[in-house]
Amino acid sequence: MVWLLISLLVLGLLAAFLGWYSAHKDEEQPVVTAATCATCNGNNDRCEQDCMMEAATKPIEYFDDEELDQFKGRSSDSYSEEEVELFDYVLNTMQQPDLAPWCRSLTLRGIELPDQLKDEIVSMLE
Repeated sequence: MVWLLISLLVLGLLAAFLGWYSAHKDEEQPVVTAATCATCNGNNDRCEQDCMMEAATKPIEYFDDEELDQFKGRSSDSYSEEEVELFDYVLNTMQQPDLAPWCRSLTLRGIELPDQLKDEIVSMLE
């Protein structure tokens, strides 16, 4: 009878230790990832600023939109409906992951987006 009680006590202590060990073993340290330009999503102004500065040191990336270079230096409220449609066409052929880099490309090229499309672009970026 004494051996049975000792065995149950040892088994209980072993179970308690294994429970404690597995609970602490499963606790993982949080993974800290540094924001890169590939992960910038527009929510972090610092990330966007750093990416814009980084992009300014590299060649400008084009998204098959060289025809938009004719609008360099134009203000965002001066586009005609036909010109807005040209921007809209490029925008609607763009894939979601390319949208933020495309906006950076336009900024670096000195091209302002038409006011009529800014709300649509902001909603697409969110």
